Amino acid sequence: MDLKAVCVLKGTSEVSGTVFFTQEENGPVKVTGIITGLSPGDHGCQIHEFGDNTNGCGSAGQYSNPFNKTHGAQEDDNRHVGDQGNMNANENGIAEFDLDNNVITLSGPNSIIGRTMVIHEKADDLGKRRNEESLKTGNAGGHLACGVIGIAQC
Repeated sequence: MDLKAVCVLKGTSEVSGTVFFTQEENGPVKVTGIITGLSPGDHGCQIHEFGDNTNGCGSAGQYSNPFNKTHGAQEDDNRHVGDQGNMNANENGIAEFDLDNNVITLSGPNSIIGRTMVIHEKADDLGKRRNEESLKTGNAGGHLACGVIGIAQC
């Protein structure tokens, strides 16, 4: 049976979007979505540890990192579970994406259900600058929008 989840992103600016997650048994998570209201270019996307948005995106905690690794790119072995890379917004400020993720799951210890997805103001450097902030957050800057990932109807 496929597992499904959804995240409705809202921000303090015009940034908003919807992200869908689908996982077949023991398969990667398919992540599809559209985000609007962004400035053109890359924006870091991470899954944070808590589903708490009571004080906006700031109460969502740090990036989900149950294995105590440094920040990295999607293809890196050493990366946070929450590291989702960059979403590229076109000249109209729209980012559309369709990707597979082999690290996150919709069940078990790496589950993202109940955690917060955050879209950041800048491009994520994917830990490649190798300084302390790069290895922690990817220098992705402030939060533009966020939403809690919840179970969706199958």
